[in-house]
Amino acid sequence: MTRLLERLAPCGPIVDPKAAERAHEAVLKRVGERSAIVEAAWPALAPVFAASPYLAGLARRDARRLPSILETDPDARLALILTAADAVAAEPDFETARRVLRELKADLHLLTALCDLGGVWDLDAVTGALTRFADAALNAALAQAVRLEVDRGALTQVGDTDAGPAPGLFCIAMGKHGAFELNYSSDIDFSIFYAPEKLPVAEGIEPQGVAVRIANHLGRILQERTADGYVFRIDLRLRPDPSSTPPAMPVDAAMDYYESVGQNWERAAHIKARIAAGDIKEGEAFLAELQPFIWRRNLDFAAIADIHSIKRQIHTYKVDDRLTAKGADLKLGRGGIREIEFFVQTQQLILGGRQPDLRGPRTLDALAALSQAGHVTPEDAAWLTEAYTDLRALEHRAQMIADDQTHKLPESDTDRKRVGALWNHDNLRSFDAAVGKILKGVNLRYGRLFAGEEELSSRFGSLVFTGVEDDPETLATLKRMGFSSPERVAATIRSWHHGRIAATRTERSRELFTRLAPRLLDAANATGAPDSAFNRFADFFASLSSGVQIQSLFLAQPRLFELIVEVMAFAPRLAATLARRPTALDALLDPAFFGPMETPEIAPRIALGDPEDFEGAMNAARRLFRDQSFRIGVRVMSGTAGARDVGAAFAGLGDLIVGGLAPAALAETVRLGGDFPGEVAVVALGKAGSREMTAKSDLDLMTLYAADDPAAMSSIKAWGAESFYARFTQRLTSALSAPTGEGTLYEVDLKLRPSGTKGPVAVSFAAFEDYYAREAETWELLALTRARVMWASSPAFKARAEAAIEAALRCPRDPAKTVVDVLEMRELMEQERPGKGVWDLKLTPGGLVDIEFVAQFLQLKHAADGGPLAQNTGEALAALRAAGLANDAALASLETAWRLEQDLSQLIKVALEDGGDPETEPKAFRALLARAGHVREFRSLKTKLTKAKAEARAAFETIVRRDGKSRA
Repeated sequence: MTRLLERLAPCGPIVDPKAAERAHEAVLKRVGERSAIVEAAWPALAPVFAASPYLAGLARRDARRLPSILETDPDARLALILTAADAVAAEPDFETARRVLRELKADLHLLTALCDLGGVWDLDAVTGALTRFADAALNAALAQAVRLEVDRGALTQVGDTDAGPAPGLFCIAMGKHGAFELNYSSDIDFSIFYAPEKLPVAEGIEPQGVAVRIANHLGRILQERTADGYVFRIDLRLRPDPSSTPPAMPVDAAMDYYESVGQNWERAAHIKARIAAGDIKEGEAFLAELQPFIWRRNLDFAAIADIHSIKRQIHTYKVDDRLTAKGADLKLGRGGIREIEFFVQTQQLILGGRQPDLRGPRTLDALAALSQAGHVTPEDAAWLTEAYTDLRALEHRAQMIADDQTHKLPESDTDRKRVGALWNHDNLRSFDAAVGKILKGVNLRYGRLFAGEEELSSRFGSLVFTGVEDDPETLATLKRMGFSSPERVAATIRSWHHGRIAATRTERSRELFTRLAPRLLDAANATGAPDSAFNRFADFFASLSSGVQIQSLFLAQPRLFELIVEVMAFAPRLAATLARRPTALDALLDPAFFGPMETPEIAPRIALGDPEDFEGAMNAARRLFRDQSFRIGVRVMSGTAGARDVGAAFAGLGDLIVGGLAPAALAETVRLGGDFPGEVAVVALGKAGSREMTAKSDLDLMTLYAADDPAAMSSIKAWGAESFYARFTQRLTSALSAPTGEGTLYEVDLKLRPSGTKGPVAVSFAAFEDYYAREAETWELLALTRARVMWASSPAFKARAEAAIEAALRCPRDPAKTVVDVLEMRELMEQERPGKGVWDLKLTPGGLVDIEFVAQFLQLKHAADGGPLAQNTGEALAALRAAGLANDAALASLETAWRLEQDLSQLIKVALEDGGDPETEPKAFRALLARAGHVREFRSLKTKLTKAKAEARAAFETIVRRDGKSRA
């Protein structure tokens, strides 16, 4: 055992020599004859007392304190303090117990600070010492509180068994207290629960009243300030719904809460939970029963997104943002401790249900476990570990200055120099730079977690409504957004998160509201009258009998939601808007919604109204597209529509939109340029042409025209045929892709027309026939196999266009060149755009590209001899197989793989971001995928998909590559 005196090292420069000298004189005067030991330690003590008035005061207050600490081994000294704290439980005098605990806390604070600053204890030792003392103090305080209730006759006795001083009652340490991570001036978070039937109450006494008084006594013992100071500030607000529940709760009521309305942030809070005082056995049984709530083996798609939201509500650092040391909030600010904790806890919640090794309560232990399991890179884990250690050290030093429960670095340069000196920095600029580097590095890594997902913060800053207290940055964000009472807005939103209105009563509705809340606030801000918009939305929201359908609609139709919030700012317009478009809110409640997939006749409805109102037609198309695409997307997610029906529905919707907007575009062209004698058709290619569209498909289009007279001119502007139909094409493209007040429709791609971007945007009939007869490359002919006339100015011209497309495909060509070109194209694509794993259903070997290449190749190869032609890949394969034009088994394998990959692709495109990995998605989503793949379990689906792809690739090799070899 080594005396602390012999182990202390200076923590940094003496920031204030005069203060150090004053402390020196005062301490020597106070300790008297034991001054030699203080003198011996003074080189290490001077920087501490120069920077921290609080620590200097602790040394002066008690003549024995500093010498006793210096001349004993620090671990032994800690053991003495803990033993003395334990003994307070048996102290018969209440006031003496309170005084002794406060004196012991002062001893602990000085010991811990010197060991921390002097390099004797590392972070674990420091936080462990603080936490162990907190446990001892809490246990002693609980015994004293129970004794008070015994003295008043409410309890029959003070327990002296393993059941604690009050059998059936226990305290669960939460947060940093639970994880043995308490900071220097931390409060202690714990929740008090009790089993009423086990509490030894006297006859006629209600257990709840006793338990609540015990909670109040704990506050008096621990946090009430006296002449001797305080022990710990306590925080009981991590119990269920603290604003409406007593400070001590029955275990059954608590369990009912967690099972019915418990939120993901509460699951995260319980990662660190442990029994700290009271009836240990009863408490451990409670926590054991709570484990399925904390660690879910099966998480559905929405639950995963809601866990992600814990992270995404915090605004992440952008290049032009400033993250500086001056005034930095080391705990809650960007790049702070909370971001590292959320980085760890969100991944624990998602992965810990199935990987028990990831359930550790301590932040750095859990981070190491995530790294070892391959979920965090070793580099990020090492960087965040060092940053966490540094941030905690800085937090401790900021608190040591005056024993403030602060997590912020001072704004004042003078005060910040004190913290820097305690962190061994003698230059403020280098200190600030070091802190800024840590904050930016943490926020950078934090921002990469779940990257690419929808943000739940605002451009104005963070919007965090988890927990039970106001987040300072969120209040600042709300103020910047124009709300006059940020605290009231935050409290209202938290109450909705707690399920206090019918619209957020269910778990699913609260998950949806997590996504909706920032949109509501942004939309309210955008009205220019955020208070009115929010208040009236609150009245509307509170009046709903349920919230899942309406919130789903709002989230799927952001523009519609923004419009509704806008009119909420002016209440008289709300009823008129809802009366005019009731389906905007009730679409999912329509009894026919889950019936057979049908696309309404949209085109005639678009054409209604003034034919001169081109913009009106565009807006009408967008409103109808928004409603119908939302319906189709929800049908996909609900699993009530197959891929064939969905692809046809999306394509049918495209047909109807184009069928309504093309005449409007033509009328607008005529209005501007005058009548022109001729015909025009809109040809769809790609997935639109083959009726295999998904929720994210664009429109590959070509316009094909024929003038009645090649020399004709339009009646007003004297446009020739090429100019007239080019303008028609431009207006149609704009009608389909340009954003309006009602949103957008499609991205439009015209590059598949003859000569691509080098040729005219509208293609004359003669040029089309000539190009495909003499100039078209093989890839263009392959694309033409999916060409389909979506709309034409007359049925006769539609038939003529279809005949021209078929004639181009049936033109004789060199089979050897075709197969060589196909193989070269596929090989080039594999080099430039390789597949990204088994769930890349398009580009990986055996994916949709391989299958489409085979179908298109065979059609092109046999078209001149009268072989079948079909735009849809599945129909083409079936026709080719029926005609016996390739190996039957190979074609069967391709059909099977195509059906499977189409079924899966529709669901993945609706549900996941591009590049999303279904294997990381929740069980419910994987079950939907399994059902779409016609298997019972997801693992069987992966096996089935892998096999289908392998067989499809083999079929590609059999049909295309062997054909090439035989011709070689």
